[in-house]
Amino acid sequence: MDIIERPLSANEGIKARSNFLRGTIADGLNVVSTGSLADDDTQLTKFHGFYQQDDRDLRAERGKQRMEKAFSFMVRLRIPAGILTPAQWLAAEKVAVQRANGTMRLTTRQTIQFHGIIKSNLRPAFQEMYREMLDSIAACGDVNRNVVASVHPWAGKLHEAVSKTADDIATHLLPHSRAWHEIWIGEEKVAGGVEEAEPIYGKTYLPRKFKIAVALPPYNDVDALAQDLAFIAIVEKNKIVGYNVAAGGGMGMTHGEPDTYPRPGDIIGFCTPDQVNDVAEKVVTVQRDNGDRSDRKHARLKYTMDRMGVGNFVAAVNERLNVKLQPAREFAFESTGDRFGWSKSAGGKSHFVMYIESGRVAGRAMEGLRKIAELGVGRFMITANQNLAIADIPARSHDAVAALIAAYGLDQKAGGLRRNAIACVALPTCGLALAESERYLPQLITRLEAVLAGLGLAEEDITIRMTGCPNGCGRPYMSEIGLVGRTPGIYNLYLGASHTSMRMNKLFKRDVGEEAIVAALTPVFEAFAKDRRKDERFGDFVVRTGVVAETKTGLDFHENLSPELRN
Repeated sequence: MDIIERPLSANEGIKARSNFLRGTIADGLNVVSTGSLADDDTQLTKFHGFYQQDDRDLRAERGKQRMEKAFSFMVRLRIPAGILTPAQWLAAEKVAVQRANGTMRLTTRQTIQFHGIIKSNLRPAFQEMYREMLDSIAACGDVNRNVVASVHPWAGKLHEAVSKTADDIATHLLPHSRAWHEIWIGEEKVAGGVEEAEPIYGKTYLPRKFKIAVALPPYNDVDALAQDLAFIAIVEKNKIVGYNVAAGGGMGMTHGEPDTYPRPGDIIGFCTPDQVNDVAEKVVTVQRDNGDRSDRKHARLKYTMDRMGVGNFVAAVNERLNVKLQPAREFAFESTGDRFGWSKSAGGKSHFVMYIESGRVAGRAMEGLRKIAELGVGRFMITANQNLAIADIPARSHDAVAALIAAYGLDQKAGGLRRNAIACVALPTCGLALAESERYLPQLITRLEAVLAGLGLAEEDITIRMTGCPNGCGRPYMSEIGLVGRTPGIYNLYLGASHTSMRMNKLFKRDVGEEAIVAALTPVFEAFAKDRRKDERFGDFVVRTGVVAETKTGLDFHENLSPELRN
């Protein structure tokens, strides 16, 4: 049945009636009898960069006492390429301490999430951040979200180029609605009944969220093929001559529904630097006009491309472009991880990349970063692996920054598995979580590290990612070891993605707890230590030796499973 013959999803009606994302949010902020907002407005607030949540650890007890859920809000900033000035870092930290739960969560989209903000603190928090030119516009919702980019400040002009490209895309695709400024900053509404317009998105925006990345090979720290749209820099003679374009990546799926699946993006062509914004806009508009607005589970670009066919999709994009895409150029990725420790670039500036477990900045680490920011030098760069770089430190300030890094333990080391780990937030705040992730993955890694150490693999770089549900915020399906929550304490175990995130993994064990996970992985680690080829990565080994079948496309993610997993 054709999409246009089916009823639209409820969200489409909410967007259409919202007066360009205003809804009744402003009125709801003044209702003091509840800590929540109206149901329709909670869909619209995502476009403003925040989600309504509640503390699920307290649900049962509050329910017994017939109390309202412990409502609060998760706010996510818009930080293209993850780059902040010291003053902006301090502003964010102030909000975390005074308006949220006292911590800052660095995310895989190179931004900061604040948890535990109550309704009465929303407007003050936004205003305090806006004073330092920070906002949360389009950090969530059915629009292009925060544009991520490789963090390699030691690459000098190349890094500046990809960062600027990310910022340019983010600006070009920013919604035109002034709803955010009116509700949170107090901007006056346009007088005279002037009709607003969204020239790129239209009145009902996109069918679903949209994610863009800009990668700088040989590092694939942004997981380019996991994105709806990615621009992969092609460098010749130390200059970016253009970008390969990848489209159709996406991580989310639903347990038990094989017509939902993660999908790696397809390389669809090459464009020059001056074409990037046009390519981004035209890909977005093709998705706007062809995406499924009836079933949100099938609304992402990946499903649009599989339904249209990649060739037809590319043809539709080329029809709209001012200059058609050229054939893709050769490139190669080497890894997805961050380059920890100190490095230098031309001109004597130094950079330090620090490991932040699960991206959670709190306690003494937060204090140390505040002291560094108060020096007013360099820039803070959030990586797509939830870590943090203090970059562009001038030579005169190097010793002062280095002393603070050492004094506050910001130079902690992590083994090969832990330093390549990603976890989503999950419980207790995420309403979609089925199992733990951030609070549990470090414990599991400790168990697995003991096994690896006994095999001489303690420093082996192996990617491991855990999410509390199958929506895939931590990009688990692009990880050599992926764990996806099924129910408290129980996960599906996936193996076989490439270390460079150019291939997805495959289901290896279903419904396993900690003991079963360790028991399942131990013999695979033992075989890897004994039989790996020279320089062979773990994900490549498990595919070569038949531990799991290779996943070539999203459509075969659920195929070629072992007999015990087919039912």
